[in-house]
Amino acid sequence: MYFYTTLFNNNRLTLQKRYRKMGFFNLFTQEVAIDLGTANTLIISNDKVIVDEPSIVAQDRKSGKIVAVGKRAMQMHGKTHKDIETIRPLKDGVIADFYAAEHMIRGFIKMLNPKNRLLPPALKMVICIPSGITEVEKRAVKDSAEHAGGKEVYLIHEPMAAAIGIGIDVLEPMGNMIIDIGGGTSEIAVIALGGIVCDKSIRVAGDDFTNDIMDYMRRQHNLLIGERSAEMIKIEVGAALPELDNPPEDFAVQGRDLMTGTPREIVVTYSEIAQALEKSISKVEEAILNALEMTPPELSADIYKTGIYLAGGGALLRGLDKRISAKTKLPVHVAEDPLRAVARGTGIALKNRHKLPFLIK
Repeated sequence: MYFYTTLFNNNRLTLQKRYRKMGFFNLFTQEVAIDLGTANTLIISNDKVIVDEPSIVAQDRKSGKIVAVGKRAMQMHGKTHKDIETIRPLKDGVIADFYAAEHMIRGFIKMLNPKNRLLPPALKMVICIPSGITEVEKRAVKDSAEHAGGKEVYLIHEPMAAAIGIGIDVLEPMGNMIIDIGGGTSEIAVIALGGIVCDKSIRVAGDDFTNDIMDYMRRQHNLLIGERSAEMIKIEVGAALPELDNPPEDFAVQGRDLMTGTPREIVVTYSEIAQALEKSISKVEEAILNALEMTPPELSADIYKTGIYLAGGGALLRGLDKRISAKTKLPVHVAEDPLRAVARGTGIALKNRHKLPFLIK
């Protein structure tokens, strides 16, 4: 009997060592960092961006079934018939459609794992949220993530994630100003000692820039264009200044002529788009100045030395850094790969979640 007990214990220890070496127990848990954006959602797992998809779903109106998510749904946007509708579950940085948001997250998480996996892993998530979000909106994000399979869900504010993603040591007693211009919100925050000292969150961002372009084309050229066409104009010739050192080439855009009802093409310049975006960019500038006014004097001294950091898709707008620098009289630094700065920071926060005091459980 003693012989068999000893043999059993030895075999068990051998198996435990082997499983530990293989990371056997990691098969049943997966850590994911999610940048749940109004325009795009990015998911990082094992330090790699696995999912980079538009935040949109396509739904069958009759059955209520979600038929496509991400890029496939975006291809249908503006081209659907009466039985299918496209839904953007997030508006102004927060969840507007709970059902669509849950199924969108589910769809993106399925992209992480191979189809032949027998058991879905338990998910540990860190999701970034706007700094001006309410408690009800926080609860909606957590509930959606939990219903989509999240066993442990942490939240992190977008400016904090952006600062970490840029490479700033947020735990140091040094003030840094971060501006994250996303799809639904522009987040402006001063960060020091692992916390947000003062912040300003406004619901003027990339989506408003897109709408401004659509309105401009209708008013100035009598041309009706869709959201996707306006987005392309913003990417190709979007600018914050009417005069640039390295101007982009003029861009041809097609739409429907409001006078005749027939398709028509016109050519737009970056100077026209700068004029179209003037009102929204002025609101962002005003919010930056308000945040600077609220900043304690010692941190203002730090910001004078370190400057302002720009992240988010809006940071790619040509000439925006120069315009903000001229307005604030401070140096402005655009993050390397600003579109993924928040996602990178969320991934780093996930790996160090037990050491960081600012994660919301």
